Amino acid sequence: MNEHGKSDRSVVPGKSPNNAGRPAAEGMEGRGLAKGNPRQQNALRTPSRESAPSALERVRLAAARDKKLRFTALLHHVYEVERLRTAYLAIKRDAAAGVDGETWRHYGENLEANLRDLSERLKRGAYRAKPVRRVFIPKADGRQRPLGVTSLEDKIVQRSAVEVLNAIYETDFFGFSYGFRPGRSQHNALDALYTGILTRKVNWVLDLDIRGFFDAIDHGWLVKFVEHRIADRRVVRLIQKWLNAGVLEDGKRSRVEEGTPQGGSASPLMANIYLHYAFDLWAQSWRQKQAGGDVIMVRFADDIVMGFQSKADAERFLAELRERFAKFNLELHPEKTRLLEFGPFAAENRRRRGEGKPGTFDFLGFTHICAKKRSNGRFTVLRQTIRKRLQAKLSEVKTELRRRMHLPVPEVGKWLRSVVGGHIRYYGVPMNVPAIGLFRFQVGWIWHRVLSRRSQNGRVSWDRMRRIIDRWLPPARVCHPYPLVRLGVIT
Repeated sequence: MNEHGKSDRSVVPGKSPNNAGRPAAEGMEGRGLAKGNPRQQNALRTPSRESAPSALERVRLAAARDKKLRFTALLHHVYEVERLRTAYLAIKRDAAAGVDGETWRHYGENLEANLRDLSERLKRGAYRAKPVRRVFIPKADGRQRPLGVTSLEDKIVQRSAVEVLNAIYETDFFGFSYGFRPGRSQHNALDALYTGILTRKVNWVLDLDIRGFFDAIDHGWLVKFVEHRIADRRVVRLIQKWLNAGVLEDGKRSRVEEGTPQGGSASPLMANIYLHYAFDLWAQSWRQKQAGGDVIMVRFADDIVMGFQSKADAERFLAELRERFAKFNLELHPEKTRLLEFGPFAAENRRRRGEGKPGTFDFLGFTHICAKKRSNGRFTVLRQTIRKRLQAKLSEVKTELRRRMHLPVPEVGKWLRSVVGGHIRYYGVPMNVPAIGLFRFQVGWIWHRVLSRRSQNGRVSWDRMRRIIDRWLPPARVCHPYPLVRLGVIT
């Protein structure tokens, strides 16, 4: 059987995500495409033949029908000129150039000829991946995060390949995996975690941190994992070309035996494939066969948070996970991986034992805190902007405002509107209005200081500044409904 799904058997529909015993937090855990994902469009092949399944839709159906099917002919989907063109148009136009210096605009000046040439090189195996240019960006904790700037043609090919491979792997990935998947976002993961803690018997939270995950991915294991589904040697060699292209740093090229550079289009999918086999399948089996009580799981790339009913389950899982990860060259960070008492009874249990308040944990930009609703006193999870994230963002705004000090107020105002608006749209969850209101106030205060320093006699009064702030900075408001409401609608 090939990827076109030609078989005498009928397609077996995917199982419902609402299996008995599945945590409510994972009602979105369908084994097919995530809720809200656009299906691959079904093209009309002839005027008289309607709704003929597209090539990738046939791949998806075949992958969903047979979980052990290995696909032998996929490369022709990757080098289709139309798919390469779509991948090119999806790339950011002002993205930094890779080692070859090729920019999006320059490549597009002769786009069709360039894409046809790229397609032919892929078809005959003459395509060569270029080294990744290594750059570093500052993190909120003061450290440097390494990123890889991929060359333009490599970005195009990787995006095209990811679209094809997603047709297969989106039928395999579990619902508790949210990172870098079509139709899924950070807020879907946050909703699932919030809902799981409130609706399941969660008394302990295990906050997992994988030390240097993207740099620790073992190339040999990754290729073996890919080959579970992909039998097309040309596609496997394509992935190996990206892994073996090496890194260019300070003018020196070095070949790496481990890791996949963050920043490449294929890197998130490779990371999800690696963790699907190294963690997801094993953790799902452990939850079903060995757990003595409720267990919830939420994973966004390498950020993993789990909830357990019993401390014994949590400790046993953690010990076995360390052994499991060691087989695949992965290691849990000893200081950032924490088991903490968390849930509706945590505060009372700790008070009885003479201990302090329940601990907190960070996930996807929010600090999660045990709290009670003012209206009825019931337990809830308070989510607040991580203090370090807020301070780091304010520091960036301060630096940029100083650089734009002498620009006209409307020009700076438009930029600040986008910054504050983006912050509010992400962090505007219920009960977090004070934190986003503080961010807006601090941005206005920094802007006031900058405007007052433009000249010796140019101090701006606060009455005028308030009018400027109200004119340009969006008000703090809640942009997301309560997770139980949104997750209920989606499910």
